[in-house]
Amino acid sequence: MNNHNPHNYTEPRQDETPAVEIINARKSYCIGEMEVPVLQGIDLAIRRGEFLAIMGQSGSGKSTLANLIGCRDHPTEGEIRVLGNAVNKLSNDELAHLRGEIGFVFQTFDLASEMSVFQNVELPAIGCQKHGYNPEKRAKELLELVGLAGHIHHKPTQLSGGQRQRVAIARALVNDPAIILADEPTASLDTRTGDEIMKIFRDLNRDGRTIIMITHDPAVASHADRIMYVKNGLLADGNT
Repeated sequence: MNNHNPHNYTEPRQDETPAVEIINARKSYCIGEMEVPVLQGIDLAIRRGEFLAIMGQSGSGKSTLANLIGCRDHPTEGEIRVLGNAVNKLSNDELAHLRGEIGFVFQTFDLASEMSVFQNVELPAIGCQKHGYNPEKRAKELLELVGLAGHIHHKPTQLSGGQRQRVAIARALVNDPAIILADEPTASLDTRTGDEIMKIFRDLNRDGRTIIMITHDPAVASHADRIMYVKNGLLADGNT
């Protein structure tokens, strides 16, 4: 792990502490003088090594919930704990350190078009202080893992949508994160390619990764071990 260990930051432990714990989280946004509630009291524990799908229609609050889980926003009320760390008690530097334990995969891929596939994957690892860590070697290993070893010098514009999403997954893994947070990872892909991407996520989960996937697609959500629904700012178990 990174040798820098801020005072409030706890290194991830392989114990029974949930990967993510959300306690009575509420989130509102101010539009002018009006306060608009988005999340209205969310309680959720995500086990380490779990594959969880969070479903909801557009505007339901699922993307807001994803931002809280990913330490990209704070709740208006309540508490978010990620890998045992109370997010609201961390400094900006400590938050950045914690975000390094989360690999993000987005619907739009978010790849740098002027960089090669290899450079895109390696970029988040530059400056990583993990002992004995070799970003170049790790990037090559991950591109081989996702079936793109022969495309390392290509630019993203030279790849198909499915290949670009594979690059995004490799990039998300380059710092060896404990959690993968995927927001609509197959929404821009055809069904066959989406199934191939979901197989990669399943394989990563079998290797012990915690996968949290935001989706509106029941077929995609069916790959998860557990499904939760966000509706009108509230959370419900999909298995009840």
